[in-house]
Amino acid sequence: MFAHLLRCLLSSFFLLGTLFFSAAQPPAHYYDSANGKTCAALKSALKQIITNGHIPQPYDSLYGQYQKYDVKPRETGNGSAIVIWDIYADIPDAKDAYNYNPVTNRCGNYNSEGDCYNREHTVPQSWFGHEEIPALDYNQVFPTDGFVNNRRSNYLYGEVFAPIWTSTNGSRLGESAIAGISGTVFEPIDTYKGDVARAFFYFVTRYQDNIKNWSNNTSAFSNDTFPSINVSYLQMMIRWNNEDPVSEKEINRNNGTYSYQHNRNPFIDHPEYVNAVWNSGCVGLGTLPANLIYFTGRLSNNTVILNW
Repeated sequence: MFAHLLRCLLSSFFLLGTLFFSAAQPPAHYYDSANGKTCAALKSALKQIITNGHIPQPYDSLYGQYQKYDVKPRETGNGSAIVIWDIYADIPDAKDAYNYNPVTNRCGNYNSEGDCYNREHTVPQSWFGHEEIPALDYNQVFPTDGFVNNRRSNYLYGEVFAPIWTSTNGSRLGESAIAGISGTVFEPIDTYKGDVARAFFYFVTRYQDNIKNWSNNTSAFSNDTFPSINVSYLQMMIRWNNEDPVSEKEINRNNGTYSYQHNRNPFIDHPEYVNAVWNSGCVGLGTLPANLIYFTGRLSNNTVILNW
């Protein structure tokens, strides 16, 4: 009874803290140099804003940051009242299958889902040649279940046509159902598609000068500084951004980012920047209104079955 009451009280304090932090805003005039710009000019202005003052922190420091800004009240099991907010494990409308103590449940070794959590590079390290600064960047490195992180591997995000594996919260691995995105992809649940999309938009903006050199590592990148993203992947990411709006979780995390590494994700502060940077009025993006999302085919009993 006492333990239950304590968890309720801590949940209330957590909610009050969430409301307090979500009220925080970017520093005055932080985005002034972006005013009036669109397309490549806006992207370059944002790149300068979020690069200036950015102080990368040691990789191990991410765990301490997770304890502050990637937590929520415990939903299941015994232990710490506050647990890691894992986008690959959280079940928004029901009780989570497992929760992680931020301090004692870090990986090590794991054999199955629910064993421990580690650091998920939403933009996999192999895509950027394991370079140090983007590998440390809290804006794109989230705490997630180690086993699910491993199953995601370095696959593109996408929408799955035929899942070959599904996590306890419904994140899926399988064949891509998106026209122009081929092979195996990893699909987070709808609640967090906007989160990973905005992390990706941050990445290709903050590191736009490097994207051309990294483009051979992944089909997600284009061989240029603008748009920096393969058009098919861009269409999907824009849709994810629009369909899953910025949440209080992201706002709190973004405020924590500024205190931690002294920059922000502009696409959380101003989600409208996504469509201002990448739209059909920009050079090279006249095809963006195209809306062919699914196009797949498979052979079944000597018949080709098309799905779009």
